[in-house]
Amino acid sequence: MRRRIPSTAALSAFEAAARHESFTRAAEELHMTQSAVCRHIAALESSLGVELFRRTRRGVKLTAAGQAYARRVAERLAALERDTLELMSTRGQGGVIDLAVVPTFATHWLLPRLPLFQREHPHIQIHLHTRVRPFLFEGSGMDLALYAGDGHWPGCDTRLLMPERLIAVCAPSLIAPRRRLTPAQLATLPLLQQTTRPEAWRRWFAAAGVDTERSLQGPRYELFSMSVQAALLGLGVALVPDFAAQAELAAGRLIEPATSPCESDRAYYLVLPQAQPASEAVRVFADWVLRQ
Repeated sequence: MRRRIPSTAALSAFEAAARHESFTRAAEELHMTQSAVCRHIAALESSLGVELFRRTRRGVKLTAAGQAYARRVAERLAALERDTLELMSTRGQGGVIDLAVVPTFATHWLLPRLPLFQREHPHIQIHLHTRVRPFLFEGSGMDLALYAGDGHWPGCDTRLLMPERLIAVCAPSLIAPRRRLTPAQLATLPLLQQTTRPEAWRRWFAAAGVDTERSLQGPRYELFSMSVQAALLGLGVALVPDFAAQAELAAGRLIEPATSPCESDRAYYLVLPQAQPASEAVRVFADWVLRQ
């Protein structure tokens, strides 16, 4: 059965005209004449049986139907362009994976291991996209995710990678000449708060048997990497995943001034959408991550 799909030339003309709300500027972008853009859009409207633009004395304006259609067309043209570039870059060999991953986990855990994956699977390319909160896979362009949470993600299969162990770290200068503090002494220092872990310090002090009103006080940071950097600069004590501070601890730029046997209420998971069949490249990468 013949598909009812407009030509890519007509869709490209419409998308550019919709984005600029100008046939003239669309023509300049696409290196067409204005009359050619007008013909493409007139043919598209005739084929759809829907008015996409209102013509006024000052130019053109999208109709409500045109606005909704423009959003969908832009998404699909971008996806088609991405698929084309990926095919060209891989020359049809291997595959391409779009991976959503929380930034600190990507920087400190995944990236150091990726050279090993590339040596084992040189024809698979991985594009990393940062996400700090859950999202809908449909329409996102993502194939899978590495995410920190409780393991519940509707419509997805989640596989545990590792628990999250948070440790307290600070610059040596913050407590010099001392190297160690009791948890009660640590409670008097500036505490760097994590936006995505608002209860982390409260849980840490509770595990240490310390009752303090300061567990929720202090400047908040969106990313663990920001908290690590703030701790390096002596702004306070950060509570971060052990892998995020490993290099700085080994180099002596950070120290662990006090310990408390407290695991986070979150863990790291591999997440695969149930409604989206995994490609061979995705299956290979998922198996590799689980082995790591």
